[in-house]
Formats: sequence, structure tokens, C-alpha cells
Amino acid sequence: MNKGQVTLHTPEAHPPEYFSDARAAVDRLCALYDQAVDFLCASFEAAMSGPAPTGRFRAYYPEVRITTTSFAKVDSRLSFGHVSEPGTHATTITRPDLFRNYLVQQIELLIGNHDVPVRIGLSDTPMPVHFAVARDSEMAVPHQGAAGFTLRDVFDVPDLGVTNDAIINGTAGPQPDGTEPLGPFTAQRVDYSLARLSHYTATDARHFQNHVLFTNYQFYVTEFEAYARAALADPDSGYTSLVGVDNAEITDPGAPFEQPLKLPQMPTYHLKRADGSGITLVNIGVGPSNAKTATDHIAVLRPHAWIMVGHCAGLRNSQTLGDYVLAHAYLREDGILDAELPTWVPIPALAEIQIALEQAVAEVTQLTGYDLKRVMRTGTVASVDNRNWELRDYHSGPVQHLSLSRAVALDMESATIAANGFRFRVPYGTLLCVSDKPLQGELKLPGMASEFYNTQVARHLMIGIRAMEMIAREPLERLHSRKLRSFQETAFL
Repeated sequence: MNKGQVTLHTPEAHPPEYFSDARAAVDRLCALYDQAVDFLCASFEAAMSGPAPTGRFRAYYPEVRITTTSFAKVDSRLSFGHVSEPGTHATTITRPDLFRNYLVQQIELLIGNHDVPVRIGLSDTPMPVHFAVARDSEMAVPHQGAAGFTLRDVFDVPDLGVTNDAIINGTAGPQPDGTEPLGPFTAQRVDYSLARLSHYTATDARHFQNHVLFTNYQFYVTEFEAYARAALADPDSGYTSLVGVDNAEITDPGAPFEQPLKLPQMPTYHLKRADGSGITLVNIGVGPSNAKTATDHIAVLRPHAWIMVGHCAGLRNSQTLGDYVLAHAYLREDGILDAELPTWVPIPALAEIQIALEQAVAEVTQLTGYDLKRVMRTGTVASVDNRNWELRDYHSGPVQHLSLSRAVALDMESATIAANGFRFRVPYGTLLCVSDKPLQGELKLPGMASEFYNTQVARHLMIGIRAMEMIAREPLERLHSRKLRSFQETAFL
């Protein structure tokens, strides 16, 4: 068809269809998505290898749409799976193959709670060629000027107008036709994060598991690999493989890992289960910026929970190196999320995560009840953006704030991870290990640090793993509590 003087080439158009079966609906999403990707890849390959293309090549993301005329009476305990009010709600979809189980679950709840079919068809959102060719490792879009034609004149490119967090931040209004958001992210926003995840972690999104541990030291990666190998040797563990950097995957506990020539910014390892209920460990390194970057992108995978297991400064005389801190509040002085989530927004502790972490500490340390207080404190964790905060004026600087807040520990990542969990509606928690006590003169010096790492890292990591295994047994409907949902929410989790 023609648009002005430019010929617009598109795949064969298909009218929307209605489905009362969630699996059939997702099958249709897959077919529409694959058709769009195949068309763009073939057109791009022809454009790069042949004569300069004429006209414009465009394909559209598929979408899920539902229209209701009445308020649904649903189980009041359920925080997702239903629209908040009558009307039309829609969301664009990418990678339905990757999100198949998630989409089946969410669509099934929609159909069951509202007793109306969903409509599957093409959206009016173009698919950028960059994201279409990303599925083919042999293809890549060159930088501007490298091709023999102007890329933007021939193919659609990423559009920041639909690649943002407006929905999740609660600032997105209805579309011009009155349609409200059905899911928390647009397809382009998801595609953008999938590409970023591959870049930062050097592993494909398909390997990420539903339970994510964050740490800020490489020592934890070494211990995670040791645990994973032991788990793979146990036929009753339920774990099937371990995936590392550059998607190296082993199923044999004795098999070597190919060592990458260069580690990515955030080395990531996945102890997989067939249903995705395994554990992913991400070494985010040090600092709130890294913590935000990692969680911004992992959030689109809709994990069931994420937990920070890292090191912290203990702030109390009664603490000992190696003690644990279970965060039940956060003092956010890192500044990294203030624009998206003002500091006056409270970040609540989530009972399901807190209980799992406390039970895991008890199991690993073999301490219970009052005796557990010998090695663990609950309290406020402060996160700052200044690694050398101790050098500020002792009485009028950060120390005064820490004392007023009743903080018991300080790090640079935990509040960011918890705040982004709150913002993205992902259950979160924090269990830190005291590695130094600067206010008491116990600084993290080489000898002290080496002894600490040798004795405490393995036990701390094991607590995080045990907690995640407990959380994995929780029904999703119970884990995703209503504390994470606002007044007007998308139906999709």
C-alpha cells in the first residue's frame, strides 16, 4: 500500500481473533510475532546485501486486548489478574516464546475473572528492526552511516516515546481511543531491557530464573558455582543445569566451564530448573547505579522475588564481624531513584520474604528463638552513594543521620534494590553480612577481609539459597501481596 510518495511494505495482515482459551491465545501471539520478525529480518538482510531498498519496511507488535462492561467480583486476596474498572485494556507483546508461561497464566486469570474472551491481533506499534534481528546471532544493525542507505528512512528504530516506565510509575494516561494499559511494560520497553541484559550479564534472558539473588562481590559467584555443582550431582535436587557467562551451560557436575576472555559488567549465573523456578545470581558490583541498572532490566522478566545478599558496615557496638542484618526498613540516601520514587514513599518489609530469610538463617546456623539474636539483627539498613562516607564530618554528616534513623547497617545497594522492587511490584528482601565496623575502628583491611571472606561467604550464600527455595514453594498469588499494588493497577502482574 502507499503512504504519500513512499511505498510501505508490510507482512500479510490478519484480522484480530477472539480467544477463550489462554494457550490458544498465546499460540496466536507467537504466530503473529514470528511473522513480523521473519519479515523484518528477511527485508533487512536483503537491504544490506542487495541494491539500495526502495520504500519503507514495517511490521507491528502483536497485542492482547480485553473489553469489559462491568466490574468483576474477584477474590479480594488476589492482587492481579483482573482489570480495575470497565473499559478496554490492551498491551503490546514481544517474545511470547520467552514469556509463554507468564502470558498463559495472566490471560487465563483475565478470562476466568471477567468471563469475556481476549482479542489477539496486531497493534499499531511498529517493531524496531534492531529488536527483530536481535534473535539472530548472525545479524546486527550497523551504526548510523555504516549502511548504504539511511536506516531511519527504510526501517523503524527504537522510539523513546513508548520505551519508558510511564505505566509502572503511574504517569501513563489512557491512549487517545480511551484504551488503558493491560501490562506494566510496553513491548519496546521489554525489548530494550532484554538487549541490555544480554549486554550487561553476557547471558540470554531465556536462562534467567524466577528467583534472583544480587550480590556485590565475586566471592559469592565462586561459592554459587560450588553449590550448583553439588546440586547437579544430587538427582533429587530438581536442578537441571548451570549457565554462566557467554551462555556456557553444564549439566555434568564435573564438567569444566569455559573461561570467558573478558567478564561482563555484571557476571550472572543461573542454576536452572525445568519450570524456571531455579535461582539466578547476579554480581552487580558496588554502587546504587549498578543496582538500579540491573533491577531496571530484570524487572521486565517478572521474577517472583529478588533478594540482596551482600556485605555491609555494622553500625553498632553489639555487632560482630560475620553477623547478619535482616532489613526491615531502608534509609535511602543514595539518591538514585528519587525522581521515580520520592523518598517520602515508605518501602515496607514483606512478610513472606522476611519469614523465609529468618527461617533460612535459623536452618543454616542451627540457632532458634532468642539465640538467633546472637548472630542476626533486624533493623534499618542505610544505603549511600559515597563509598568513603566515613570521611565526612563525624557529628554533623552522615553519622548523625544514621543515629537518628536507628540504622544498624550501611551499604550502597540494598535500598535501591528494595525500592525498585517496590516500584516494579517484585517481592524483595535484604540479608546483609557485617564485614567491617568503621565507627568502632574495625576497618576492612586486607588481612581482616581475607579471613572474613574465607569463613563467611559460603554460609551467607547458603542462607540466601535456602530462603529462595522456601519462597519457590509459596503460591504466586500469596507471594505477590497487595502491599505492592496501587489504586489503579494493570491486570498483568
